[in-house]
Amino acid sequence: MKKTKKKQNRFEELLEIPKEISSEEPKLTIMGFEELLIENYKSILEYQDFYVRLSTHIGIVNINGFELKLNEMTNDDILITGKIDSIDFEKTVDE
Repeated sequence: MKKTKKKQNRFEELLEIPKEISSEEPKLTIMGFEELLIENYKSILEYQDFYVRLSTHIGIVNINGFELKLNEMTNDDILITGKIDSIDFEKTVDE
């Protein structure tokens, strides 16, 4: 399995594909204290107006705040708006 991943990485390098496009790692874009765009998330684990918990391919993202809303959701991207106080990460153990 590692050989396939290594070949894929070399192929992506040859084509000059940006890592954020070719990988499944989440990308977080914070716009002030009121908007957070998360790309490459897997699922919503928990949602309340003061707490959002998302699963990603490398772990869990926790967002704390007030009046949080889930906006503009697609299969890969989600926009969270509201008064964001903190963001923390829980890394999952590699299997």
